[in-house]
Amino acid sequence: MAWDAQQYLKFEHWRRRPAQDLLAAAVRSLAAASCAPGEPRQVVDLGCGAGGLARQAARQWPQARITGVDSSSSMLERAAAVPSSVTWIRADIRAWSAETPPDLLLSNAALHWLSPHAELFPRLVAGLAPNGLLAVQMPRNFDRPSHTLVWSLAAESHWRDRLPSFFGQVPVAEPAAYHQWLSPVAHEIDIWETDYLQVLEGEQPVLEWLKGTTLVPVAETLNAGDFHEFLAELGVRLSDAYPPTADGKTFFTFRRLFILARR
Repeated sequence: MAWDAQQYLKFEHWRRRPAQDLLAAAVRSLAAASCAPGEPRQVVDLGCGAGGLARQAARQWPQARITGVDSSSSMLERAAAVPSSVTWIRADIRAWSAETPPDLLLSNAALHWLSPHAELFPRLVAGLAPNGLLAVQMPRNFDRPSHTLVWSLAAESHWRDRLPSFFGQVPVAEPAAYHQWLSPVAHEIDIWETDYLQVLEGEQPVLEWLKGTTLVPVAETLNAGDFHEFLAELGVRLSDAYPPTADGKTFFTFRRLFILARR
């Protein structure tokens, strides 16, 4: 998909928070594990985007080899523009594999674009170094208006034939499913969810948020005129679902799923 780094980073503050929480959880897990061989030597950020999480990992473990992998040239250009020790690789994260099994594989808000998870997650853990850690964060907001309104609009008669049929398919499973899938290959699993109350500002901020993520495949499918029409219809519905307060703030609660699994 053709990611727009500038659009995605409009809400960098709010997008950064779960990434920081993911890294902090990984640090705690590595420190607490009696079987861990000290600090990780090989760290991979799969779906690194503009590189914020990978750079944080490089600061956390300055002696480690940090690699950021993403398919978007726009995102990687932003990543490489900030000096760091991270090695940036442009590749399809569905097919990419590390030359050396990583001690830590991070993935923040990326793996929900891939499927099937029942095969993907065990494969990622199996590719880790012995006692290596998989640390993943994915959005799980798909049953809330921010996403259901996109799917319901796409399913209406005047849009149905112009948009792909995958709209409406929930890409992230229930937490218990990941535990079942990972249990055969991981000897430590920790899974939890966090609701982030995001206080957004500006005109139609939820629509602006979605333009950087959920609506990217819509923009790629429709021509410019149709996409503008789709946004206009969706914007009205989102404004009703997420009305601003008297002082112009919009409360956008967003649920995220965290998974730690040790090989």
